[in-house]
Amino acid sequence: MEKQVLTPVNENKPQKATNFKWSNIFRGDNRALWTILALIIILLVDRMVSPTFFTVRMVNGRLTGSLINTLDGAAPIMLLSIGMTLVIATKGVDLSVGAVMAICAAVSAVLINRHEAGSDNILYYPGFVIAIAILVGALCGLWNGILVALFDVQPIIATLILMVAGRGIAQMITDGQSPTYTDETLAYMGQGTILGMPFPVYVAIIALVVVYLLVRRTALGLLIESVGINAKASHYTGVNATVIKLFVYIISGICAAIAGLIVAGENTYADPHTAGLWSELDAIVAVVIGGTLLSGGRFSLVLSAMGALIIQSLRIGLYISDLHPNANLVVKAIVILLVLLLQSKEFK
Repeated sequence: MEKQVLTPVNENKPQKATNFKWSNIFRGDNRALWTILALIIILLVDRMVSPTFFTVRMVNGRLTGSLINTLDGAAPIMLLSIGMTLVIATKGVDLSVGAVMAICAAVSAVLINRHEAGSDNILYYPGFVIAIAILVGALCGLWNGILVALFDVQPIIATLILMVAGRGIAQMITDGQSPTYTDETLAYMGQGTILGMPFPVYVAIIALVVVYLLVRRTALGLLIESVGINAKASHYTGVNATVIKLFVYIISGICAAIAGLIVAGENTYADPHTAGLWSELDAIVAVVIGGTLLSGGRFSLVLSAMGALIIQSLRIGLYISDLHPNANLVVKAIVILLVLLLQSKEFK
């Protein structure tokens, strides 16, 4: 019988080191790391440009300062990114969110004007006006969902239809005007404060928490991811992809409606031409910065919200740097390119 020789293992012998790749911090479970680092770096750059960036003061019961303005301005983008994250996770995209903002802002302004003109119709009361505007947003999302889920129209085409037509619809609602209003309830949506903090910040945080609990404390999140990874395979396992897609587009429409109410309330008027303009780009960039792949699948609502903060921090930084306003679009395009490169197979 042949003798077996056992070679002792030297536990102190150094193990072969794993090759380090910079790309490793941009993917997998470390996707949160580079998002946080990006936000910190941009905030520090803003601080270098404006030494008083982190200075916060209380003026007439309202917190003021560049940092507060960043949080306030990021609220609509954060709302849009919540809905956009779910849509992109299903391997879709919603290009209509900016137009939906304009439509819902127009609806709220026109209805509240009738209330201010003396109408006793209960539907023109502020609470009902807000509810109707949100319902309109949900219907817009349902329209997109029907085209995508039932008629199998490519998401980019289906939502592009409403993106183009939505501006026209908003202008028809307002007769091409920009109706103003003085109602305090609707104005509070964009101008109100609670304990000094702008009300839109609370709205965005509440929306984030509610949707997060909805998709992460139930099986809904896994169903959304399964549809995005492989819709056919998920169908064979009993997942109703049609219902899931309808749901995410409706949520996107509702988030866009609330964002539209905030923007209109901040200005106390609804401009059908500019309300929500380019907001779809902000939302998409925020989502991809947060690590959600455009090819669908895994997603993170929290990281998308951080992506929204990054977008607004960039905007504030460019503003206080006195750069040309159009530089904002160029920077966003560069950010999109960098993120897509980081997510590409070639980079990995």
